[in-house]
Amino acid sequence: MTAGCFVKHFETPERATAAVRHHTWIAEHASPLRQPAVTAVGSTSVTFERVEGRPARPEDLPLLAELLGNAHGAAWTSDLRSVSLNTPHHFQDGTTFSDYLGPRQAALQRRLEQGYLPDKVALQTMLTLLEKTAEGPTAFYKDSNPRNFLITKTGAVYTVDTDDLTLAPLAYDLAKLIVTLVATYGPLPEGAISEALTAYNRAAACHDARLGTTDRKRLDDFVALHAVLTAPYAGRNGYRTGWLPGHHRPRGSA
Repeated sequence: MTAGCFVKHFETPERATAAVRHHTWIAEHASPLRQPAVTAVGSTSVTFERVEGRPARPEDLPLLAELLGNAHGAAWTSDLRSVSLNTPHHFQDGTTFSDYLGPRQAALQRRLEQGYLPDKVALQTMLTLLEKTAEGPTAFYKDSNPRNFLITKTGAVYTVDTDDLTLAPLAYDLAKLIVTLVATYGPLPEGAISEALTAYNRAAACHDARLGTTDRKRLDDFVALHAVLTAPYAGRNGYRTGWLPGHHRPRGSA
């Protein structure tokens, strides 16, 4: 980190290249998400424009939900309209844009092995839920946790961390934001989730009416998946807990 810039280091050149590729795709196809500019690329590092801001807080949820709905609608209109959730997409350079099911099926299997699911019956329940949600228009997932938003003193919102990018259903990344806000700050105010979903649907529907139809049951299914998938991070990165009231608390979580 130096004055005026932020240098992020990666374990391999491939990871650094992927981060730049994802940054470029978002800039082209999901322009409502403002990102710090890439100013230099090294073999295992990427230098970004430095942005001073705070991470997202619960009171930011309606604004960020609207932003995500707008970004997902823009990406669907621009590049994902004819893309299937369960078929890997491709970037312009031919590399793979991971599908929705594959990475999460593997991650849920790891949660069983790590002790965050109690048995194979619970694993099968989560896999069935995952398959149930793999329908509808295609959006993308970039891990919308509170730390991946920077909100400046003027109220401008920047999104950071383009390490991972996959296909996902509409509102799946909104559910990730909800889960991680709860994990970081505790229960949200009454009605906050419904308000956020309304804001998300309204913004997405501005791009096409079919994009603004996510209901609360579907959002809750995404929340249940994220509660298990994020369980290993409890106690890290500011997450005080890895589960939500009303959902099964995985064995071994803090």
